[in-house]
Amino acid sequence: MTGKGDGQADDTAALQAAIDKAADGGGIVFLPPGRYRISRTILVWPGVRIYGVGASRPVLFLGPNTPGFQRGVANMVVFTGAKRGAIEHVPFPPPSVVPFDPKVADANSSTFYSAISNVDVEIGEGNPAAAGVRLRIAQHAFLTHMDFHLGSGFAGIYQAGNLVRDVRFFGGRYGIVSEKTSPAWQFTILDSVFEGQKNAAIREHELSLTLVNVTMRNTPVGIEIDPGYSDRLWGKDVRFEGVRQSAVLISEEKNVQTQIGFENALAADTPVFARFRESGKSVAGKGRYYRVTDFSHGLAVPGLGQMGKINTKADITGLDSLPPPRADAVRALPPVSEWVSVKSLGAKGDGQADDTAALQKAVDSHRVVFLPMGNYSVNTTLHLKSDTVLIGLHPNLTQIFLPEETPAYKGVGGPKALIQSAEGGDAIVSGIGIFTGGINPRATGLLWMAGEHSLVDDVKFQLALKNEFFSGARPTPFTAAQTAMNVPYQIFGTKPEPRWDGQYPSLWVTKGGGGTFVGCWTPNTLAGAGFYISDTSTPGHAYEMSVEHHVRNEIVLERVSNWEFLAPQTEEEYRESGNAVSLEIRDSHDILVANYHAYRVTRTQLPAPAAVRLYNARNIRFRNVQVNAESGYTSCEGTDCITYLRANKYPFENAIEDTTSGRKLREREFASLDIGATPTPASTSGQEVKKLADGFFALGGGAVDAQGNLYFIDRSFQRIYSWSRDRGLQIVNSHPLDAVNLAVDRSGNLLVLSSAGYAGAVFSLAPNGESLVPLSSQAVNASAKAAFALPTNWWVNGEFKDQYVPAKDHFVTLAEMFAKTVSTAPGKAYVSPDGSLILPAYRTVHQGPPDNRGWRFSPSLDTYGFTVAEPGARIYISNESEARTYSARVTKNGTLADLKVFADRGGESVATDASGKVYLANGQIFVHGPEGQELGRIDVPERPIQLVRGKGMLFILTHHSLYALGLPGAE
Repeated sequence: MTGKGDGQADDTAALQAAIDKAADGGGIVFLPPGRYRISRTILVWPGVRIYGVGASRPVLFLGPNTPGFQRGVANMVVFTGAKRGAIEHVPFPPPSVVPFDPKVADANSSTFYSAISNVDVEIGEGNPAAAGVRLRIAQHAFLTHMDFHLGSGFAGIYQAGNLVRDVRFFGGRYGIVSEKTSPAWQFTILDSVFEGQKNAAIREHELSLTLVNVTMRNTPVGIEIDPGYSDRLWGKDVRFEGVRQSAVLISEEKNVQTQIGFENALAADTPVFARFRESGKSVAGKGRYYRVTDFSHGLAVPGLGQMGKINTKADITGLDSLPPPRADAVRALPPVSEWVSVKSLGAKGDGQADDTAALQKAVDSHRVVFLPMGNYSVNTTLHLKSDTVLIGLHPNLTQIFLPEETPAYKGVGGPKALIQSAEGGDAIVSGIGIFTGGINPRATGLLWMAGEHSLVDDVKFQLALKNEFFSGARPTPFTAAQTAMNVPYQIFGTKPEPRWDGQYPSLWVTKGGGGTFVGCWTPNTLAGAGFYISDTSTPGHAYEMSVEHHVRNEIVLERVSNWEFLAPQTEEEYRESGNAVSLEIRDSHDILVANYHAYRVTRTQLPAPAAVRLYNARNIRFRNVQVNAESGYTSCEGTDCITYLRANKYPFENAIEDTTSGRKLREREFASLDIGATPTPASTSGQEVKKLADGFFALGGGAVDAQGNLYFIDRSFQRIYSWSRDRGLQIVNSHPLDAVNLAVDRSGNLLVLSSAGYAGAVFSLAPNGESLVPLSSQAVNASAKAAFALPTNWWVNGEFKDQYVPAKDHFVTLAEMFAKTVSTAPGKAYVSPDGSLILPAYRTVHQGPPDNRGWRFSPSLDTYGFTVAEPGARIYISNESEARTYSARVTKNGTLADLKVFADRGGESVATDASGKVYLANGQIFVHGPEGQELGRIDVPERPIQLVRGKGMLFILTHHSLYALGLPGAE
């Protein structure tokens, strides 16, 4: 590059030109020492990594009083989601780009591999709006080895994601300011320091923030959670020194999504460890120096088979002085002067030549082996020595792979590794991709038997060579037939196709293996599991691991002890992972799982029993657990874009299932649970429910007519049923109508919402299944004497678009977003033929092809069922993204007004009885009085997903069965 790097000349154009040159398919920019002054935002395109090189770190310097960095929030560096102009219309271009450019797409959940390392950032005076880096990135994207000198700037990082390691923040109003990451999973900070921030070291919400070996000093607040928001915050070995007001400021203390935990935190001159914003309560420290051995606030679950209660636990001990800082959680790589390039030793890396001998010779003859960018073909196992350090700088552009049908990996037999460590020792593998091919049934990607001090860092287990193309198109391990038919594999003639679940695990730790695993991604559907640990008691530490898209298992522990998983994330896709278990623990003990996110995608079309399955497991500690099925999607009409974060109807039914005791955990959001050697007694409730029918697959959409007859849908099998006292269960209609939800008009006909067509459809159906009448949307007549069919459970959450309002120094809260959403009329509606029932025509978003293979999303399609009420009535609805239930008044145009928080639980459904009692389905059925007071609980053998009030009974729909509960009083 032609930049001067003298701190005086403007190097913006030269820096951007170098990054632009590396942008096609991703690449690496090496930045030599210097002080590079910039005058506008530097855009880092997807897959581009910037490495500082040389005797001293280069510095990105924002000169004093640089125009554009005085108001709002203005980033020096922005990671993007596509090259400028690649997207015709960018829904939410980041407002912090200087100058603002509507063609810049923000980094997002598909922004992989982008990174900056060994580059410092400095903000000159007179730039109060300046923030260093905007980092809304996903897997294999990070900041490492950086110092941020912020002066009077706003923050070092504004909008964070994935991973930050060995980064120090000095000065500024904040070190980091961020809301939820773009993929909606965890953000992890390792081995870092915050010092001298004016307001707080970290200001955040919904960030699933994980801290390991982080120091915060000389600042009023350590971590501040924004008003109106929760977070899942976990810290291990965090030090607070001179934090004057409180180490952590907690908001939404009664919300089940508020999960705050610390282990072995240390404090000096920090009088208050935790302060609760709403109540004003605090947890004080003990003396000038103290240790927080264990702190937990949130929903505490006593044991499997029980429901939780909000609780605060603080185990604090005074100290005479602070112990010295611990060693870094992640080892440093050897200095570059020790690296030996495999290309200097004969390896080609061209994807054609067989590099087996050259790579093995390099490992045998050198301790530190560097792989420049390239694809290195091997035909047998690459054996590492006990102290081998194998380094690449980009796991998508530096890969070691097996050609298809490599002879040594064919046939039936035991696992054979592509790379295998020696037993014991302190080997390192960093920054490479591993691809075992599609048709090598004996292959396992990395067989790891190295010791406690070993390291596997930034390693990707690929689906295909260079499988992420940054134009937006990505190759897939699915053939056309698989995509259409949702089958694991097909055979065409004599040529085999890659087989899902047809290889050994991608990353297998065994035979006493352990060590540290950080920032790795294992999404290879062809492997039997993503991360498999067996037969070891050697300590292991997994940080910010992403394990996804496997058929049966994501993470498996078998005969394992002394491991911790901090910020593990799993994802189940709709095609391949419908039956997958996120975490399976077999014959293992003394395990910690913290800030764990088990996630099923929105497109999933079938229920699954449990995220975690235990077999003879004991002394397992779960801290800060989220089991859900949400996705963000954006709907644009012209320049009018709305982003929804919606919940799928098919998350895991239970968080945990213990096969040994037969007990399950219905809570899917909780702060603490200990699985001991002896199971705790399961709790029960007094009232019993009666099973009316079973054998279903995925029920929902229930509605009751004036006579008390129930109608409901088994969506997967395209059936509409009815149930009545005198006739029992009947099939109303079994034609492929793609029915999703039902309501009943005053004439007794069904109003059916269907996902058919490009944007869904609505029709009227006679209760005997005949006389189907399609309906068209029309303007709403506010004077009509009709009831409205409104979603009972909503999912409203800001996503992609910044919610920060700089002028007010305020993030728009979930409650504010929810109120705005439910009070906004869609303009048109579907009206039943008799004019008695109105279904608002909410905007429908589609994904996929415009036929039955696509997906349709809207508030009415997403809900488990409707609440039918006339204008003026007060109803109960749930905002699941807040985990909260509201009461609201129905207006003349079918919107909702006068929202009032009713309960700090928000679930799948809400119903009332004649006496005013409110029944809330959230794992079990919680019964509340009209003023919100909790009266009791009703246990159901299966997870209730919809409650529908009939004549004298409460119908309870689960995915697979129909139950009923007799209601008191006349109906």
